[in-house]
Amino acid sequence: MHLYDLTIHQARALLDAGEISAVELTQAVIDRILAVDNDVRAYITLTPEVALEQARAADAMGRQPQKLPLQGIPIAVKDIICTAGIPTTCGSRILEDFVPPYDATVVARLKAAGAVILGKTNTDEFAMGSSTENSAFFPTHNPWDLERVPGGSSGGSAAAVAAGECLGALGTDTGGSVRQPAAFCGIVGLKPTYGRVSRYGLIAFASSLDQVGVLARDVTDAAILLSVIAGHDPQDSTSLDVPVPDYTAALTGDIRGMRVGVPREYFIAGIQPEVEAAVRAALGQLADLGAEIVEVSLPHTDYALPVYYLIAPAEASANLARYDGVRYGLRIVGDSLEDTYKQTRGRGFGPEVKRRIMLGTYALSAGYYDAYYLKAQKVRTLIKGDFDRAFEQVDVVVAPTSPTTAFRIGEKTEDPLQMYLSDIFTLSVNLAGICGISIPCGFDAQGLPIGLQIMGPALGETTVLRVAYAYEQATDWHTRRPPI
Repeated sequence: MHLYDLTIHQARALLDAGEISAVELTQAVIDRILAVDNDVRAYITLTPEVALEQARAADAMGRQPQKLPLQGIPIAVKDIICTAGIPTTCGSRILEDFVPPYDATVVARLKAAGAVILGKTNTDEFAMGSSTENSAFFPTHNPWDLERVPGGSSGGSAAAVAAGECLGALGTDTGGSVRQPAAFCGIVGLKPTYGRVSRYGLIAFASSLDQVGVLARDVTDAAILLSVIAGHDPQDSTSLDVPVPDYTAALTGDIRGMRVGVPREYFIAGIQPEVEAAVRAALGQLADLGAEIVEVSLPHTDYALPVYYLIAPAEASANLARYDGVRYGLRIVGDSLEDTYKQTRGRGFGPEVKRRIMLGTYALSAGYYDAYYLKAQKVRTLIKGDFDRAFEQVDVVVAPTSPTTAFRIGEKTEDPLQMYLSDIFTLSVNLAGICGISIPCGFDAQGLPIGLQIMGPALGETTVLRVAYAYEQATDWHTRRPPI
């Protein structure tokens, strides 16, 4: 096995044993990036000098008893999360030259854990998209088939993990943007409970929905990364002040007696038959492991898409008003202050961002607020209530992550609604503020990965990880690597 193909815990064991150094591991990953990223295009910004300097520092610390959990481990960061001294573009021309003066809390925690930061990964502009085709710079390609999308908006992070261009990565999930690309790229993607991980330094898209998540090669790595970044942050008013458990302790492999809910609303017309077959087979595997399979109902599921595309654009409209060409980012001077705003935003924002700003501004406007935004918030409460009732009966809810496998680049760019439907199975988790994970559960006839989504109640990450790990250990889907 190549060093760049290692999981975090495999690399940790080799580093601890002195069989490899952090510099050797980091250089192997950098060499891998140089070899394949011209095809994959996972990174917007690479920082090899910074990474090697951090790797040398990790080696200099030695193998002390209190080893840092990510000491010497090469990690990538989605380019919507602030990194001191490293450009943070959000995949947008309007922030093309923006260099934050501070680290986001999650980045500070990675560094404190000894991680080696390789660079910033590509994203749909301001995380608005399901395919990473909305990046202002270039689309990212799926390592399993370079003609297909890696999913979005954390497609750069997912593709980097799948292609061996990092050992793990941070992404963000506003409506499925960690889980859906994880499914498309055949890796693990975990979206934590809203407030479980600090959003300080995450450049906002929709503040009541955004959550930093992790992408990794297996469930153990996801648990390790979550343990590092989770926890209360006084700089984030939405951060939950509750203790962080040892997530790796939940990985027992024993799910006997657990109740697994299957929502009847998630197996819909239009789902790719191979996806449904793989998920049904996975449910059979969970039953074989001793879980009880229970049908549940989430009756307001059909409303998740329209509710999301009212609330998220409304919040985006408010958040993106700060890009005025005055304080930071792109500035195109016009004939007046208003003209400067228009010129800056007109050239700085891409078409999908403009579309969502207009949708959101309309929904918040006088005379329409009650009819659209307020009503959407009420239905959001009903969606959360569906999950609350389901989790009174079951420990987790299991469903497909996406209705299809990865689609071709350019296939849906002219049809926004079809693009939005890619997230139909993931949106509800964000609206309800709960946690969810996507893990590999098979491949279709074209050799494209299929994702299994396991959803848990608020702060139910240990339960979700326990079920995911048990399934993963009973199968070998997570061990397969793309042919690139």
